[in-house]
Amino acid sequence: MAGTDDGRRAPITLEDVARAAGVSRATASRALTGSDVVSTPARERARAVAASLGYTPDRLARALAAGTGSRLVVAVAGPDPAVLDDAYTGQVVNAAAAVGDGAGVGVSLQWLPLYGLAELERIGADRSVHGLVLVNATHGLLARVPRSLRGRAVSIGVGSRDVPAVDIDNAGGAAALVTHLIGTGRRRIAMVTGPRWLPCSERMVETYRAVLADAGLPARVVSGGFAAEDGLSGARHALHRWPDTDAVLAVCDAVALGAIAALRELGVQVPGDVAVAGFDDVPMAAWGFPALTTATHPVRAIATAAATAVLGGGAGPPQTWYRSELVLRASA
Repeated sequence: MAGTDDGRRAPITLEDVARAAGVSRATASRALTGSDVVSTPARERARAVAASLGYTPDRLARALAAGTGSRLVVAVAGPDPAVLDDAYTGQVVNAAAAVGDGAGVGVSLQWLPLYGLAELERIGADRSVHGLVLVNATHGLLARVPRSLRGRAVSIGVGSRDVPAVDIDNAGGAAALVTHLIGTGRRRIAMVTGPRWLPCSERMVETYRAVLADAGLPARVVSGGFAAEDGLSGARHALHRWPDTDAVLAVCDAVALGAIAALRELGVQVPGDVAVAGFDDVPMAAWGFPALTTATHPVRAIATAAATAVLGGGAGPPQTWYRSELVLRASA
């Protein structure tokens, strides 16, 4: 076969196999992909020549030809592209890439606006896309998932009739956290929530309200997000509005750590005056001062399950929950 300008041997192509086997390129392609429309002698001849020449099929070309796609898209919904910078997103992508690597499928990451109809349609029309892992889904986005993606899309968060979901049981985790706070004598518990547009975070808020109501205690809700800054502003707001607050439950550990910083600035002792609890059990939770009481969130296991379901055709129950375990430390 021909060499390259620097003297190296050029890669063996499908055209080389077809020429050496005395068949057309189309026949060689069908023979090497196992098509039954190719006669047995031609198929065996093409395969033997391919083996003798050391021909390696182009995985991308084969995927495009078969219509199975060569990449798994992790699409993260949010009001702006900053959601792609979150450590949570990195864990999802890493887990999905590990699953895809075993199946010969790559992974790409993209931001999905909260009203991303056009973006979803482009993903669905792209023949290089094997499937979709949708992160931070809203009900509106789920309703807009095109038919072409149904059966090969899985949501991490809320799901729909057409898009199954895999997620953490954050309601169970929130119930355990609030019950623990009440059990340690806290009676005026404020919560700094996630963003209002994200429906899966509402499960924690609803559970927080329900557990407090069952105990005959008032709910004190402060709207927030997932950043430490949200914890700073949320804790300040809670203490300003309800000076007798004796505990803060945060939607995630970053918010909880921000709340501890705000309380320290205000001269409030944690946990002596105000207990603080988070959610996720990120590595920093164990190293804060004081170490953070929280609940586990196995992000990698969840993302692995979502990517595996997509590669398997999206089959599975409408909703799969992963258990959240209480982690008791010094802050509450």
